[in-house]
Amino acid sequence: MSEASELRENRSDLPVENSTGFKKELGLFDSSMLVAGSMIGSGIFIVTTGMSQQLGAPGWILLVWLITGILTLMAALGYGELAGMFPKAGGQYVYLSEAYGKGTGFVFGVITFFVVQTGVIAAVAIAFAKFSGVLVPWISPTNVLLDLNFIQINSQQLIGVALIWLLSGNNLLGIKNAKIVQGIFTVAKIGSLLFLIVAGIYVGINSEALAYNWEHFWDAQTTTQTATGIFKESLKGGQLVIVIGIAMVGSLFSCDAWNNITYSAGEVKNPQRNIPMSLLIGTGIVVFLYFMANIAYFMLLPVDGNPDGTNIMARGIMWAENERVGVAAAGIIFGSAAVIMMAVMIMISTFGCNNGLIMAGARLYYAMAKDKLFFKQAATLNSKNVPGKAIVMQAIWASVLCVSGTYGKLLDYTTFASLLFYVVTIGGIIVLRKTQPNTHRPYKSLFYPVLPILYILIAGLISIDLLIYKWETSRIAISFIGLGMLTYFILKRTKSEMDN
Repeated sequence: MSEASELRENRSDLPVENSTGFKKELGLFDSSMLVAGSMIGSGIFIVTTGMSQQLGAPGWILLVWLITGILTLMAALGYGELAGMFPKAGGQYVYLSEAYGKGTGFVFGVITFFVVQTGVIAAVAIAFAKFSGVLVPWISPTNVLLDLNFIQINSQQLIGVALIWLLSGNNLLGIKNAKIVQGIFTVAKIGSLLFLIVAGIYVGINSEALAYNWEHFWDAQTTTQTATGIFKESLKGGQLVIVIGIAMVGSLFSCDAWNNITYSAGEVKNPQRNIPMSLLIGTGIVVFLYFMANIAYFMLLPVDGNPDGTNIMARGIMWAENERVGVAAAGIIFGSAAVIMMAVMIMISTFGCNNGLIMAGARLYYAMAKDKLFFKQAATLNSKNVPGKAIVMQAIWASVLCVSGTYGKLLDYTTFASLLFYVVTIGGIIVLRKTQPNTHRPYKSLFYPVLPILYILIAGLISIDLLIYKWETSRIAISFIGLGMLTYFILKRTKSEMDN
């Protein structure tokens, strides 16, 4: 018997999660808000600065965002088929396990718990705290509250941990509470981002910045700051293609977490319809907003500038203070009030983002525990019909990452690892068409097999690009994957010996 068949037998008591005690509370709107809300964090307000230093031309930067958006939508369309086939809690973990066996699902799940999901939760919590410090100066990384020599705990970390536990506590009270918070904050941040875009385009329509950026629209160049000055290098041909792939790290990170709705499939009404639809609606909204936000940036600020510039325009997008291009753009529109406005906007954005991440992640660990591949306590639901112990475990580890400060390093590894697993999961569509041809598919991937193969080729090439030219971070991701595989084989062998 194959591992995939064995997995299906083990999970046969969970046809649509009705027998587990999960409540079907998430409709199409709720599911779409979970997709969009998990995606929109603080990245869109920051990463264009780094991309400007790498590419130096508005046209190429917009192209990177466009490619990222198309890739995200392609992947979402592919996941729609998988979600329709397996409408169970656990999402991507289930898809990988069904297509390739428990080992692949285990490796993905373990990395998600220890690195990806909890690392992003910690980073988003710190981003919330960082911008809270704009309103309350007491919240600062320099305000050390406890010094234990080997580790320091500052007020910024304290607020980050408090946010994690506040949202985890709300999630413990039931899926209804979680979806209300998600809906309110996602609508608020979509509205705020739309307002920034419309106001930016209105103010920047005849600006000097727009004229400058239009003149240098395709002048690709990499800009590097060293101790001896600023150096620029023109990009052409193969070198330009390589840098485009590297620059996509920022945009891919900003567009990540769209797949979180699949983890919560057990609580979605009519999941065979609503999950594929929510993936398309949620990712479509965010991709559009991100592209338009960058257009607004280029209408308000010159892409180039001087790191020693005395004002927003002089620094440009490339050297925006603390990489906060969103704050710089808002400063052109609203003047001195922009810092406060953007701080509040990003606090709303990160609050809603973390709620979605916390809500979804726990369902993945629940599914793993059901398959006896995670701490068995995580397989239980509390009195509110949510995986309470899994939520608590996630909160504990995310808090450790917050306090330790290692979440920043983990994020460097997540983009490559996430992209790699997306490629493998989309490949699972092709595998499952052959191994499970009779499994009901209420939704089928569009333009099969062209679209999945095209995604695998493009995302695969980007992965190879990162593997070669971002080896320092990519090799850590590969090490985590290797460690996960080794752990699985050890667990499998130990179980086999115990059975004998």
